[in-house]
Amino acid sequence: MMRYLYALLTAAGLTFTLVAPPSFAQAAPTQPPDTPAFSSVPKLESGFHDLYVQEFPEAREIFEKWANDHPDEPFGQVAIAASYLFEEFYLQHVLTSDYFLNDKRFLGGITGTPDPGRIQGFQSAVARARALAFQRLKRNPRDPEGLYVLTLAAGMESDAYSMLLKKHYDALKRLKEANINAELLLQQRPDAYDAYVALGCANYIIGSLPGSARFMLWFGGIHGDKQLGMQQVQKTVDGGRYLKPFAQILLALSARREKQDALAQKLLKDLTEEFPGNPVYIAEYEKALGRPIPAYIGPAQ
Repeated sequence: MMRYLYALLTAAGLTFTLVAPPSFAQAAPTQPPDTPAFSSVPKLESGFHDLYVQEFPEAREIFEKWANDHPDEPFGQVAIAASYLFEEFYLQHVLTSDYFLNDKRFLGGITGTPDPGRIQGFQSAVARARALAFQRLKRNPRDPEGLYVLTLAAGMESDAYSMLLKKHYDALKRLKEANINAELLLQQRPDAYDAYVALGCANYIIGSLPGSARFMLWFGGIHGDKQLGMQQVQKTVDGGRYLKPFAQILLALSARREKQDALAQKLLKDLTEEFPGNPVYIAEYEKALGRPIPAYIGPAQ
């Protein structure tokens, strides 16, 4: 696939640079933190907690009820989309060292095929989130909530295309979109910490590609950087509202790839303490410590 990547990039105009975090001294919020992306919403927090203990239908029910009660808020739909994506990641063992430490899978995607029903549910929720976000942006082209939702939607789609569907060209297109919206968002709201995880994940994955592939991407204007990527994911770990645990497992697994065992162990220990019922976090912590692990942590297709 990488032999044809530069031709695809230039044909589609996919030349861009993944942004570094803006300076906090230069950026200032343009609105009070009273929208779901920038405030604590107990129902949404409860739903995301359910996601991190693998109670996906329960989380989705919470998100759907909240979205029905707040039909003009795009965040409800992006949360529903996350419930489908996280469930498929769990079933495919994506957020595990078996995936992250295997270069063929990490850079090429899962070995099986995703569930069509979950993918359809994910894509439908993303489409609804986009429509509602664009309505906000029609009223205010720099609306932080709208930009936040578009950033998360495109970032999740990029993950789904690259890891689950193995449509790497489409993944790069969505990555470009996420990057543009994140840059606009973070110029206004550097406290949108959840947005950093999408940029960090992209920077890390692109920075992990073989040298020849990185050269083509650099020549095409895509500048991945593993160190910067981990720093960006760390920002979500430090200040994220809804995606902090997601960032913690991503950073822990990236740290294992980089032989940063102390960092991986600390992050995984924190996750097992916050979510003691999550078998994936327990198994990954045991593996990071070099201990025996349970033989079964969940289905994989």
